[in-house]
Amino acid sequence: MKIDNFEINKSSKVFIIAELSANHNGSLETAIETIKAAKRAGADAIKLQTYTADTLTIDCDKEDFIIKSGSIWDGQTYYKLYQSAYTPWEWHETLFNAAKEEGLVCFSSPFDKTAVDFLENLDAPAYKIASFEITDIPLIEYVASKGKPVIISTGIATQEDIELALDACYRMGNKEVALLKCTSSYPAPIEEANMIMVNDMAERYDVITGLSDHTIGSTVPVVATCFGAKIIEKHFILDRSIGGPDASFSMTEQEFGEMVNAIREAEKAIGVVDYSLTEKQKKGRDFCRSLYVVKDIQAGEIITEENVRSIRPGFGMHPKNSIEIFGERVNSNLTKGTRFDIKYLF
Repeated sequence: MKIDNFEINKSSKVFIIAELSANHNGSLETAIETIKAAKRAGADAIKLQTYTADTLTIDCDKEDFIIKSGSIWDGQTYYKLYQSAYTPWEWHETLFNAAKEEGLVCFSSPFDKTAVDFLENLDAPAYKIASFEITDIPLIEYVASKGKPVIISTGIATQEDIELALDACYRMGNKEVALLKCTSSYPAPIEEANMIMVNDMAERYDVITGLSDHTIGSTVPVVATCFGAKIIEKHFILDRSIGGPDASFSMTEQEFGEMVNAIREAEKAIGVVDYSLTEKQKKGRDFCRSLYVVKDIQAGEIITEENVRSIRPGFGMHPKNSIEIFGERVNSNLTKGTRFDIKYLF
């Protein structure tokens, strides 16, 4: 999978996305400054959300349209939430250009076909399907038909939902698909992160996998990296004090930067499957045990556990040979501290 100039595969570094979402708080200037801060923090990409309240829902006060799911947004209508949170479409070109100037990949989550068409005109290099849209198969088909990489969050998905979404992409001839493990709680409890799923989805569906994270802190993204995540997305904000619907579970520049560093260190620590030793490791074998004369021995004397032992350092004969030499006689005088060698046997 290639998004803009960023190659994403099982051996690539993690593609780290800063999610702008509603964290501009209605200010274009804040949105641009957030993009600049994301670059400073080490993000590879900035992601927008392309919708309006009218493309997501209807303006209705009936009970069904009042949020009451145990979230931080309970009590609001869907329409009022999305009306306060959306990123104006007339900002998008400016934000895409600002990201490009910073050397960041910029793409978005479309929430209906008109948003896809709009983003196509901006030459968006990829698309993200939000967790709550994974059941919208016609939308996924339309997105996939554009031939761009498709990243799908699985926050509320059953296994059947995931399979239907993947099939929708494949029907459109698009196999450039990645799945993100996600817990759709805001913020998400760390005990519900279930990061073992990152590896399981990669093996089960033979796709690139990653994490869309709403937990607090960096622990879950680092664990995801260790389980093979190649894409990590976190909500990003200049300062939580500016408020907004997503502020409470968004990372500041310092926090995001610390997360990026932790992920990059985790990548180095994971390494590769290799049983050979580095030069430093070979030098470390000086501290291994080996067979040494620990008590002066006269020629013809019998070797016992009293005069030859397995001790540090590791320059003598391998300890595995101890059973073979005990009871044998030495052919010369050996002083304490001599590396034992087969040549000292009759």
